[in-house]
Amino acid sequence: MRITLRVNGAEQAVDVSPNETLLHVLREKLGLTGSKEGCGTGDCGACTVMVDGRAVNSCLMLAVEADGSDVVTIEGLMKNGRLNALQQAFVEEHAVQCGFCIPGVIMVSSSYLLENPTPSKEEITKAISGNICRCGGYQFIIEAVSKASKNPPGH
Repeated sequence: MRITLRVNGAEQAVDVSPNETLLHVLREKLGLTGSKEGCGTGDCGACTVMVDGRAVNSCLMLAVEADGSDVVTIEGLMKNGRLNALQQAFVEEHAVQCGFCIPGVIMVSSSYLLENPTPSKEEITKAISGNICRCGGYQFIIEAVSKASKNPPGH
């Protein structure tokens, strides 16, 4: 079946099978490999993208469920070749480490900052609790999200 998505601001028409995940479509059909498949069961958060402004585990979402939706991946956060404030804060706070989980952590953090632009560190900790970082860089991640929350877009 054919679905239509707006991915990172661009309209995309894609042929999918009924059981194909959004993650598979993004990675294999659209070449957007920033989102990773860690566990395939929605436990690690490495596949997190935003669908209509909400963080979702794309390994659990069927592509057909996203038909007509606005999807943003880690690749869609950059504007004019520049990192956004959150991505830049991750670099500055050394929160990247191995990088495998970071796209998902940044996407869940981006979605959370849309809901709560000035979170406490405790709120950030809770917001990212569905994302596993095997390098153990949680403190750096929390610092980066906190820093970004103090630098809203345009600053």
